[in-house]
Amino acid sequence: MRSGQDSALVRRRAALERQWASWVPDARGAGRSLRADAVRPRPDVAQSWVRSRAFVDPATDCAPAADGDVASKWAQSPLRAPIAELSDQLHGITHDAGFVAAVTDEAGTILWSDGGQVMRRRAERVGFTPGGRWDENHMGTNALSLALHTGRPNTVFSAEHLVEALHGWVCYCAPIRAADGRQLGVLDLSTTWDRSHPLAMSTVLSLTAAVEAKLHCAGVVTESGVRLECLGGGTLMRSGRPVRLRRRLLEILTLLALEPDGYTPEQLQLAVYGDRVTGSSTLKADVSHLRRATGGDISNRVYRLTTPVRCDATELLAALAAGDIAAAVRLYRGPLLPGSQTPGIVEWREYLEVGVRTAVLAADQAGYALDYGARAPGDIEIHEHALRLLPVGDARRAVAAARLHTALRTG
Repeated sequence: MRSGQDSALVRRRAALERQWASWVPDARGAGRSLRADAVRPRPDVAQSWVRSRAFVDPATDCAPAADGDVASKWAQSPLRAPIAELSDQLHGITHDAGFVAAVTDEAGTILWSDGGQVMRRRAERVGFTPGGRWDENHMGTNALSLALHTGRPNTVFSAEHLVEALHGWVCYCAPIRAADGRQLGVLDLSTTWDRSHPLAMSTVLSLTAAVEAKLHCAGVVTESGVRLECLGGGTLMRSGRPVRLRRRLLEILTLLALEPDGYTPEQLQLAVYGDRVTGSSTLKADVSHLRRATGGDISNRVYRLTTPVRCDATELLAALAAGDIAAAVRLYRGPLLPGSQTPGIVEWREYLEVGVRTAVLAADQAGYALDYGARAPGDIEIHEHALRLLPVGDARRAVAAARLHTALRTG
């Protein structure tokens, strides 16, 4: 039975290597489609190759290290306690079955890892250790970056990895969520490609479920059980479940989250509809619908959230106010509700972008400029700032230089 499986794995790996070789080394920049004559990998992988190829060299041999004290961050992480409780189980998997395990924060930086001696040495060679950055903009397509990006469990086998140094690996990963749906990080089990086994993902899912159960019992929840993500997209979670909302309702909720003192009906009307002629009944109907979606925590005479809603944009504001540039850059996943032309959203979008950008340019940390630059590919000044701060010989200069070249060419 195993020999047949081994043969299938060998054939699969060879096919993936052909796919990788037919496109990845020749790709130039994000947004390009796969060549018409190339055999297409599965959609999640193909899309990730396109996104990450602009920022990551497939010849990269090691994950870059994060700035700051990773040990302190792990000590303060809500994931530390449940992982510690499961340490015996995890240790058994990594040492008896030949895996290396890792847990990241919400940005894809590994905070904890464990593995047997052989796999630990392999992991160290590619930076699969605490402090290593495994998000898409730093290590391209891998199971950790896909789970972070999609919010779903992912397996990445051999040459599905963008970085060639990882073609000898298979990785199984799933996101870890708080009770409010907020993604706290991911849990990953990795091993060599020839040890690939369909039960490995079941093990990861069982472990993440156990971690989440311990988090929920410990009370890692938000005040209202509602979590709003509006930077780089728009998602509402309530009690851990996604809530489908029309764009207009997401815009109103975002405005209310950003203005804790609330709006008079006239002010909210102007912030949402601008100079367009609309009746007050339209706004009332939208707010009424929003009350039902969020549990009724919006006051009447002044439209205000009576129970705070956890929101990435308000957390970004707090980070800027505290001078915590690292947190601000991590939280800034893109423009506020991109594509929205609602006047109040446009105003807040510009405010947040200017705030983060100014903080990054005032700092002397190249990592901040690189991270922010991934979200602002056309910002020439940011890329120049990164190049000024990066020492000669730093491999990350290639990324900053490529981004600057693209920005100058398309600007």
